[in-house]
Amino acid sequence: MKKEDKGGIINELTEQLKQYPHVYLTDIEALNAEKTSKLRRECFKQEVKLVMVKNTLLKKAMDNVEETDFSELYSVLKGNTAVMFADVANAPARLIKDFTKDVKGGGGKPKLKGAYVQEGFYTENDLEALATIKSREELIGDIIGLLQSPIKNVISALESNGGQKIHAILKTLEERN
Repeated sequence: MKKEDKGGIINELTEQLKQYPHVYLTDIEALNAEKTSKLRRECFKQEVKLVMVKNTLLKKAMDNVEETDFSELYSVLKGNTAVMFADVANAPARLIKDFTKDVKGGGGKPKLKGAYVQEGFYTENDLEALATIKSREELIGDIIGLLQSPIKNVISALESNGGQKIHAILKTLEERN
């Protein structure tokens, strides 16, 4: 590979590392063509970008990203590496988990090597935790639900027969003053 080609690949990987907030390093070496195509289709459906990379080029691209220190992931840059870039934190983990659920003994591919998710680093042992991480949208939905709950309780109390009682109590208090 020419030096110019390597530089272009490094620049492209650097931009992707800056663009996507969540990066998963995986091993998909043992997948045949059919399973690889299926994995790529699933990644496309879930808006996960899957890229095969050379470890040395990925390491150089990681070094180029000034905002984040990816050095904790350098130890897993061995063998074949595929990178999953995602905007949703748990999408690649769920994809890996679903893709390997039929494999007995947990030795299926793709296999998580390491990940940078929500500004934290994870290892292959953290796949279950990564799959259950709530996305930003899910967390916002939960917060909105919690904020709406007390308001809904007050409104339902006012609309029920208890609302008449509350109105009567407020009317009595108003008349005392």
